[in-house]
Parts: sequence; C-alpha cells; structure tokens
Amino acid sequence: MNALAVRHASMAASLTAPLTAKAASPVIPAGRLPSLTLRSQLLWAARVRVLWLLVGFALVALIALLRIASLGFIGNAPQRTSIEEALLPPRGEITDRNGAPLARAYPAYALRLNPEAMGDSGSPLVRSPQDVARQLKAIFPDIDEARMAKRLASGKAGYLRRRILPEEANKVFALGEVALEIPRETDRFYPQGTLAAHALGYVANTEDFKGGQMGMERVLNDQLSDAATRGTPVALSLDVRVQGALEDELRRGMLATNAVGAAGIVLDVDTGEVMAMASLPDFDPNAIPAGGAPNVLNRATNGVYELGSTFKPLSIAAAIDAGVVRDLGKAWKAEPVEMAGRTIRDQHPKGSSLNVPQALVYSSNTVTARVADALGAERLRRTMLDLGMDRRPFIELPARGKPLWPKGPWSRITNMTVSYGHGLNVTPLHLACAYAAMVNGGIWRPATLRRLDPANVPRGRRVFKESTSSKMRQMLRMISLYGTGKSADAPGYRVGGKTGSADKNENGRYFKDRIVSSFAAAFPMDAPRYVVVVVVDEPKGTVASSFQRTAAFTSAPIVGRLVPRIGPMLGIQPDDTRDVDISDLRSLVDKGGAQ
Repeated sequence: MNALAVRHASMAASLTAPLTAKAASPVIPAGRLPSLTLRSQLLWAARVRVLWLLVGFALVALIALLRIASLGFIGNAPQRTSIEEALLPPRGEITDRNGAPLARAYPAYALRLNPEAMGDSGSPLVRSPQDVARQLKAIFPDIDEARMAKRLASGKAGYLRRRILPEEANKVFALGEVALEIPRETDRFYPQGTLAAHALGYVANTEDFKGGQMGMERVLNDQLSDAATRGTPVALSLDVRVQGALEDELRRGMLATNAVGAAGIVLDVDTGEVMAMASLPDFDPNAIPAGGAPNVLNRATNGVYELGSTFKPLSIAAAIDAGVVRDLGKAWKAEPVEMAGRTIRDQHPKGSSLNVPQALVYSSNTVTARVADALGAERLRRTMLDLGMDRRPFIELPARGKPLWPKGPWSRITNMTVSYGHGLNVTPLHLACAYAAMVNGGIWRPATLRRLDPANVPRGRRVFKESTSSKMRQMLRMISLYGTGKSADAPGYRVGGKTGSADKNENGRYFKDRIVSSFAAAFPMDAPRYVVVVVVDEPKGTVASSFQRTAAFTSAPIVGRLVPRIGPMLGIQPDDTRDVDISDLRSLVDKGGAQ
C-alpha cells in the first residue's frame, strides 16, 4: 500500500469513529497557569481602584452639595484668605457723609531706640548721646536737643519719634548708629487735621496699641478693627464742608470776644443727623503728646450750661400746646415777680404788660415766668422730660454731659426760673434736639453721628402738636426780624431763632462777671431743614462786639455769617421772594404795643 492510500484510510477511520466517544482533554503547555493567575489579580486590583475613585468623587460631590446648602440656608460667608487679609488695612477708614476721608491707616516710618542692637557693649550708641542728639537736631529742628540727649543716655528702649518722612529716615540711617532703628509700621492719619477732632477722637499712639481713645474712633473700635468689616469705610453724618465753615466762624467769634471757648452744632431737623459739631479750643489728632490730647472737653455734648432765654420759646410752646395760651394778643403783667424771697425782673423792661409775641421779641423774663406759672410745674416738667433734658444727650459719643436737673417735685419758683433758662443746666446738643422738635412739626428724635439711610430714620416721639410747631416757627422768625436775633438774620435764608445770655454757674455758684451766650436757630423757617446752635463761653465786651457780652452781640452774629456759607452746601439757595407769613403777629407787636 502506498503512502497516499494509507493517508486516505486514516481519514476514513476518523470519520467512522463513534460520535458518543468522549473528547480527550487538551494538554496545557508548561508555564501558562501562573501567567493567567497574575492577569486576573491585576484585573481585580484595577476594578478596586476604580471603585475607590468613584467613592471619592461621590464624597467630594456630597460635601460640595452640603456646603452650598449651608451657605444658602444658614448664610455663613466664607472667611477671607490670608492674601486678602494681608491687603486690608489694620484699621478701617472713617469718612464723612460724602466719602471724604476723615481717618485712615497708612504705612509710615518711625524712629526707635533699641539698646540691645549693640549687644552687651554697655552704651547703645557709638558716639556720645550729646553728639547723636545734636545730629538728630539737624534732621528734626523741632526736637529739644537736651531732652533728646537725656533720653538717649537713659538707654531705655522705645520710640523717639513717630511718623518720619522717608528722606528723614535716610538721614538717620546715614548716622551709622545701629541702635537707632527705623521700623516701617502702620499709622493712623487724619487728613483733615484738627477738623472735627472731638467728634472723631483719636487712636492711641503707644507701643502697646490700645485702639480708639475717644470720639467715634472709640465707638467704632470693634468695627474698624474686625477683619470682616474693616475693608468697608464707615460713613459719619458729618459734612466736612459744613464742619469747616462752622469751625471757622466759631473761631472767628471766639477770638473777636476773647472767649475761653465755644461750641456749635448743625443738626438735620428731620433725621437727627449731626451735619457738623465743633468744640473750641480743639486739638490735633495727628500730634497727640505722650500724656494724651489736650482740650479734650467736648463743649457741644459734654459741657453743661444754663442756656438762658433760649428756653423761653420751649416754655411758650408747652403753654400753647396745653391750651394755656390761646389768645396771643392777651396782655400779661410784665412787672417784677416776687417769689420765695427772689425777684424776677426783665433786663430791659418794656412796660407794665406785654403779650406773648412781645415777650419773645423783647425777651421778657417776667411774662415767661407768669406763663409758666399758669401752665404749672408738672406740665412744664413733663415737656422737659419729653425733650430728654433730664438725662445725658442721646448720641453715640462716650463724652456726654449729665444735666443738672432740679431734684424732687418742682416748686413754683423752680418752674418759673426754668422757663427762662435758669436752674437747669444742659448741653448745647440738648438744646439743638429740642429746637428741632419745636420746628419740625413736633417730633423729637435722638441725635446721631452715623449717616442714616432715609429708610431707617427713627420715628421719634411727639412732643408738640403740629399746629404749635407752626406757630412757633412764626414767632422765631419774628424774633430774628424784630427782636434780639436781628444780627442772625441772613437775607434769603429765613432764619429764626432766640438769644440766650446767663451768668455762668459752676458748682452752684453764679459769677456775675462771666456769662454764657447762646443762640438757637433754624432755617429756612417756612420749611425748616436745619437747626444751628452756637454757644460762646465767657465772651468779653470788645470793639468787635460793641463792648457787649450778650448773645445778640456775640453768638447771633456767628449764625448770621454761618448760614449763608453752609446753605448752598446743604442744597438751600437764598430766595428773597419767600418768607414766613407773620403779618398777624407783627400787628400784635406793633399795634398792641407795650402797656
């Protein structure tokens, strides 16, 4: 059988083999089993890693969703980053109501003595203290050379000078004294200088920084220092333009009469916002000596005075409101009043009887006292309580004077004397708020040094009827036209107000040779917008005041010069075509006459 036949026979045999025969198992070559096991392990590990990755993404997504939910429902704002924190000033900025800067932080150089800079060599200086002091004198001409030499010789660490210029720092560096260090630090700067110093206050300039020491710097200390809020300037109610004009006119009036001090306030009658507040003498918050600032008494909010006849319109308003005064033409006795061993008399008697308009024009003590007596002590006392005269003035400043309020029930004589401004000591701010209530329709509101949103103006409380307020606006205008307030009248601005002159009272003792003169006014009287109160402490009779000390010659002229300056700044233009209709009152003053 040949080979081809054999091959065919073999193939036929395989085809005819039984179909039910069990197939033989394949033979796995050596070395293949370990390779398959490793591959399955790697595949399992990859699947585990993918699973953990998916779990991680799910957790991150869940945390993000929870954070978004917390911000949406709880409102927790994210904290500033360290970079944002570094860019913020260490203390926030204070501005006026229009954004003009009043206080801000800025980087500055200082001069400091570090006795440890030279090691343990004994003297901290290379040259003698006298030689170094002489060289420092050449750089800083205003220093006391002998005192500086003594300070250097003491070897006591600390500041020698704050706030030096870069060129001055370079000159000090050129001296080669290692112990004279020139650290760069953040300082508090008041770009307006002494302007509004008592309202602003200042920041302590000591090595153990203590923050705001007085004024709004102290009130706002936490807000200005908090990292969450110090990036946003804090706006006060003050207007630097009005503030500058007020201080200028106050200083002029104070110097013209050789007075020991003066105070002034410009107040918005509808909101209680203080547009300007001044107290003289003042101080420079940029140059506070080691012992603290001088002249820190804020006469506008912390000085308490008997403000004299400025109280008369308030007393008359209370009587009109209560119905005691219904007929303004009624004659009241103007003769001296004998009461409790005292005699109340008019400084310039105008006859045996006067009506109420005449009493205000001529500033009659006797008629005002009789009207108050008819009103009754309790009702006048209630009015003064409603005007806040029994407590410290309502304002943010820490320096708020406590009124000298008569103790116990008011007697008849107390009631009479208080009616014309004696026997009750208050601050000029008390008077400003009271006049605002008297002319704005009868609503008393607290004063504030914060700029208010028109939607957040306090509602206040009603003290006078609106009809009473309208009548008082007429009479205040009449006083400025025909009475003791003539020198306060500013053409076109319809100023109305009342003078007040009182012997100075200190610790219950009156000084006949020292007086406090004041003028309380509002403008424009046909639609009052602002109250202006000026107080001059101990004016002297000089050539400028016609040798008179009373308010008609000292305080009222200040208001007369001030109003035309600040009116346009406050959006009030002079208008000679408008005025308050006082024809009915004028006829009472002219035709009624003094009897």
